[in-house]
Amino acid sequence: MPLDHYATLGNSGLRVSPFCLGAMTFGEDWGWGSGVKESKAILSSCEESLRRLQTDYIDLYWMHCWDRHTPIAETLRALDDLVASGKVRYVGFSDTPAWKVAQAQTTALLRGWAPLCALQIEYSLLERTVEGELIPMARELGLGVTPWSPLAGGALSGKYTRANAGKVKASRGAWVESSLDDHGYAVIDVLIRVARAAKTTPARAALAWVQARPGVASTIIGARTCGQLDDNLAALDVCLSPEQAMALDEASKPALDFPAEFLARAGVFAHGGCTINGETSPVNPMTPKTAGERY
Repeated sequence: MPLDHYATLGNSGLRVSPFCLGAMTFGEDWGWGSGVKESKAILSSCEESLRRLQTDYIDLYWMHCWDRHTPIAETLRALDDLVASGKVRYVGFSDTPAWKVAQAQTTALLRGWAPLCALQIEYSLLERTVEGELIPMARELGLGVTPWSPLAGGALSGKYTRANAGKVKASRGAWVESSLDDHGYAVIDVLIRVARAAKTTPARAALAWVQARPGVASTIIGARTCGQLDDNLAALDVCLSPEQAMALDEASKPALDFPAEFLARAGVFAHGGCTINGETSPVNPMTPKTAGERY
């Protein structure tokens, strides 16, 4: 899938590329990230694009982290005012509980306010608990999912392996090291084998897996250097086989919160679907993407 293969984001008319660049890696205030010179080389192209487009509005405006002290209706009304004024085209939520996103979307739709079209969440081979509530909720309510940290802060980059455990210092410290436990290394072991079989790198294989997940519209990649950015973009040319994708699925299978596991045991969300009067329907919210699916 090339970078210019656009898909619509959720139930909106906003067209997005399969990968987008996150800005969290700009700056070195946290002890890691891009320096001023490297950051300006991404920033300059962005500024030139805005100049050529001659635009003064924002395509997608995110609410980063839910403010539990502010009534959600107040937040939504403010966002709707921005859309109505023409300053913003679409709005989305980031890092917010599924129940609060669902409440917000329902409120917006009932009151005729600008609805949410996207959901930004952490999602990777090492963070799949979002498959229990957040991703099914997003698909049901028409929100395109834009995962952040698809390489788990670099833990899935291929730099850290079981063989060099404890010998390679993570630039992001505890953020990465917390993922490098027995489970993390088990996933990395399989990722390395799959990448080798697919004739690609572990990082590209991990990005390809995330981008192919149900509900995912555009994966947010973070790069410290232009070289890393080019390497990550090459993941768009990676097509994992069903067997390779299944190997990664099994190795990284998450333990989901109630009632996901209970419903799976009851057969409601089993891969075979729900059986009623002898008829089986495929209702698994995490079934693979199909051609032409609207994200």
